[in-house]
Amino acid sequence: MDFGFTQDDEDFRTDVRAWLAERAKGTQDRRTWERTLGASGWIGIGWGEDGYGNRRATLTQQVVWAEEYARSAAPPRSGHIGENLLAPTLLAHGTDEQKSRFLPPIAAGEELWCQGYSEPGAGSDLAQIRTAAVREPDGRTYRVTGQKIWTSLAHEADWCFVLARTEPGSVRHHGLTFLLVPMDQPGRIEVRPIRQMTGTSDFNEVFFDGAYAGHVVGGEGDGWRVAMSLLGFERGVSTLAQQIGFAEELAGVVRAAVASGAVHDPVVRERLVRQWAELRTMRWNALRTLGSSGDGGAPSVAKLLWAGWHQRLGELAVLVRGASAGVGPADWSAPAPYELDAAQHLFLFSRADTIYGGSDQIQRTIIAERVLGLPREPKGAV
Repeated sequence: MDFGFTQDDEDFRTDVRAWLAERAKGTQDRRTWERTLGASGWIGIGWGEDGYGNRRATLTQQVVWAEEYARSAAPPRSGHIGENLLAPTLLAHGTDEQKSRFLPPIAAGEELWCQGYSEPGAGSDLAQIRTAAVREPDGRTYRVTGQKIWTSLAHEADWCFVLARTEPGSVRHHGLTFLLVPMDQPGRIEVRPIRQMTGTSDFNEVFFDGAYAGHVVGGEGDGWRVAMSLLGFERGVSTLAQQIGFAEELAGVVRAAVASGAVHDPVVRERLVRQWAELRTMRWNALRTLGSSGDGGAPSVAKLLWAGWHQRLGELAVLVRGASAGVGPADWSAPAPYELDAAQHLFLFSRADTIYGGSDQIQRTIIAERVLGLPREPKGAV
């Protein structure tokens, strides 16, 4: 693919760098940072419709923004779930009323979202969900009861888009509905942080006990189609930005290998070169599929490529450190039983890469059945 940036794109890059250099200084909490981004129109620049408070940017300019953001010292995003997952879903399946209600607060950084998909027993196999929603007599409101797990940023979110079963007795992907649920419902919604082995708690369990939902996206019973459409938005520009972070992590591993002398080991050198070559291949693949909607297997291929690559990088990060990789950067104390340096955090967190967002096994099944046309894997009753 012949992909390049025009002079307009490079001028845009200069403006982006200057804005980030000025605004990203100092420490801001994540909600304040979202509002800072929103006030300058940087949220939703890739949406296909304007009028919601966001700037307009070409596809290549979206790549520029994502790359420069990844290179900057800007705070981590809390609004990316609303911006990159819910918003495109509303633009594709939502009503005009829903777009007008929810897109402007997302673009302003005022309302944060989380994703209520996975459940105990329904992780990679999402069609097994049991969370139920019952329609109230008014015909517009639903009451949601059930449990979601691994819900990123639920402890910060104002809203959650929830996949729930609205047809009693339905199985698999039938009878599901895509609901928008406000999180501020004391006594009806409980969020319990899950402490990971990295010491952080960005994932949560969420318990719904008759929580109300007043918005259905795509119509009752059409939740599976909407949910699968949403999962297809996790590629392209965001993948390219992710690779900028990967490149910086790889550079850190190379520096550690030089410092420890591990770089003189021919096996280590070969692994470092392979990591670099595979990262370049991932970039070319992301550019090849950028903006494409006709390759149904592209998201699964991308997930398979980066998940295994990042996990192998985590293993390499501690390998090149040798015995020192087993020692933390600070002494043990009761309030902080352990601390991790960047390499240790990379190693531990990347263990989950081949599981969350659809396990490797699920991605291979999708490619086999939907792209290669191989016989479908036997499943339960449909």
